[in-house]
Amino acid sequence: MSNFTDSSLVNAVIEAYSHKAKSATGRSLTDKTAQSVGYTESDLKSIPASAQLGLGCGSPVHAANLKDTEIVIDLGSGAGIDILLAALKVGPHGQAIGIDVSADMIALARRNATEKGLKFPQVAFIQASLAEPLPITTNTVDCVLSNCVINLLPHSKKEGALKEIYRILKPGGRLVIDDIVARRPLSDEIRNDLTAYVNCISGSILVEKYKTILETSGFTEITFLETGNELQQICIVANGSSCYSASTSCKPKYDVNAWVASYQITAVKNSTSQERGETTLTPVLLRWWDAYPKVKSDPGRIPMEELEILMRESPTNGNLAVIDVRKDDRAGGHIRGSENWYAQTFYDNLPAFLEKHKNTSRVIFYCGSSSGRGPRCAGWYQDYLNDKSVTSSTAYVLQGGIKAWLAKYGDQEDLVEV
Repeated sequence: MSNFTDSSLVNAVIEAYSHKAKSATGRSLTDKTAQSVGYTESDLKSIPASAQLGLGCGSPVHAANLKDTEIVIDLGSGAGIDILLAALKVGPHGQAIGIDVSADMIALARRNATEKGLKFPQVAFIQASLAEPLPITTNTVDCVLSNCVINLLPHSKKEGALKEIYRILKPGGRLVIDDIVARRPLSDEIRNDLTAYVNCISGSILVEKYKTILETSGFTEITFLETGNELQQICIVANGSSCYSASTSCKPKYDVNAWVASYQITAVKNSTSQERGETTLTPVLLRWWDAYPKVKSDPGRIPMEELEILMRESPTNGNLAVIDVRKDDRAGGHIRGSENWYAQTFYDNLPAFLEKHKNTSRVIFYCGSSSGRGPRCAGWYQDYLNDKSVTSSTAYVLQGGIKAWLAKYGDQEDLVEV
């Protein structure tokens, strides 16, 4: 085992790959790296230049045989290359969801998706640690991809990650991983080299160990195919920014290919023939809002009594807007004159919302109890105002939400509309 703690390894990976996300890259170099591991010129032309950082050791999306309407997850999705390519295969009625631990990678991938006009639910990028339970519903995914990432997990976390993959796959679902695998037990020098770790070398495990973990997790039809990809230059990608910052040199002093190799690994989640034909309408994400940026601001709360006064004293002067972010639960009654902007699509509609309300001084959001969707949408709006340097409009949250409003004013027609 190495001398590093699990947390130090995770933090080193986050630091190194966040640096990659924020660093400029030489496209010609990264394209050459990508083509050397299986991506085609057509692949690279179909995605934004910044979606491809030359970080993979294979091209799992080509082996996945993705079909229209399928749901695919990419673990360690980076700048988004495999998800953007997968989205073309699963189509507008499928879902391609990337998960990455680096907030900077997620932000970059989201920008790349926006550039391609792709948005949730077809495409989403979620910030989450692969060393923890995945924020994905059980038995909902057709295919899980991963490209040179499982080796970056601490040894104690690899088995848990593969069991999580098994959990989220549908019966009959498949796993396609490109990863770096140890040819033989690694030397102490390699295992204790943090730069070698963040560059996918010293975290690798033997084929036999890998296979045992997959079998223990429940997978069947397991295959390991050595791809023969050249790994000696693994430290020199993306304009040389791939080295861990504490290192004085990133070029290996040993023959990388003598110690590790690139493999494509496939496996299937066992199922009965009946289970393979079943479909489900269960949402894939445990929390739909994970598909969007975390709220940074904390909008102020407005008491019901204050809103009552505002509505009765100046109902049409243009300085007030009340926003109901509910959808299916709106039918039970709402604040008179409130606009309905569905929470699950609100973030994508922020440009249109701002255009309408940029000169509305008070924009008050509510949901059922104003403890979830309402504050979240208000926060997104305030963050957007801040990003655009707009000071003529401010987001607020109605205390108590519609439940408290109806309990207090339910019999007053000038305040409630059914």
